[in-house]
Amino acid sequence: MAKKLRVRSIKEEFGLELLTEESNLDKLITVSDLNRPGLELTGFFTYYPAERVQIFGRTELTFFQALPEEVRLERVRELCRENTPCFIIARGLVAPKELVAATLEKQIPILRTPISTTKIASKLTNYLEAYLAPTRSLHGVLIDVYGVGIFIIGSSGIGKSETALELVKRGHRLVADDVVEIIQTSDNDLIGTAPDLIRHLLEIRGVGIINVMTLFGAGAVKLHKKITLIIKLEMWEKDKNYERLGLDDEKMKIMDTEIPVNTIPVRPGRNLAAIVEVAAMNYRLKLMGYNAAKNFSDRLTEAMSLEVD
Repeated sequence: MAKKLRVRSIKEEFGLELLTEESNLDKLITVSDLNRPGLELTGFFTYYPAERVQIFGRTELTFFQALPEEVRLERVRELCRENTPCFIIARGLVAPKELVAATLEKQIPILRTPISTTKIASKLTNYLEAYLAPTRSLHGVLIDVYGVGIFIIGSSGIGKSETALELVKRGHRLVADDVVEIIQTSDNDLIGTAPDLIRHLLEIRGVGIINVMTLFGAGAVKLHKKITLIIKLEMWEKDKNYERLGLDDEKMKIMDTEIPVNTIPVRPGRNLAAIVEVAAMNYRLKLMGYNAAKNFSDRLTEAMSLEVD
């Protein structure tokens, strides 16, 4: 779900000074990218990203002041589009009168900061990327096992929370239980966290809700974690063929990102926590270049070819 942000939010977040009191601080910021309109000031507007926050630094303002007055008016009017959220003047520099006049016509705010252009651009980009990132809430349990972010899913009552409890007792860290809020970053990584209301809480049927941090200490919880592996728990079906070697790579798509999935059949006598630990270690081995299933398959193929010879 794509989010939107109002200009007044970044004004308050970064303590920006509003130079045009009559402007509309409720204008929406819809993209995390910023624009320093250097090319546009030369008159090239073919690919002008008007929907971005526009930042003026010393370079842009020095060039702008060297233009003839009629050209300056023409350029700033072209910069002020209906979907332009705001202009930010860096280094505490003075806003050109032509820009002030043009923005007042379109009710576009001009904000100012004493921070350098590159620093405000970097801070603002990080803030916008975090706030505007696509989000989704999914049912399941997210836990950090040996540094691997494992998202445990399955039907209600299958044993997700009980497995998480056993993993916490083994020294691993809980991120979220029941509802996992997932943010997709600009690199398409999936970062999971818990809603504020249920952070650090775990629901165990027959016992009730427990606070993991209170019971096991601060080392037993984590605020957020990148999801790298999905464990799907499902009831054991006698006639179903389950993966025996691990050669087939099952994946699940969450937003724009595909995550590997291990389907674990559940039945009495299976130690799910131990299986999840092994799945995490096996995943780390694959990242380091060792795939036990592929290695076995290659050795088996080699042995069969020798027998044929």
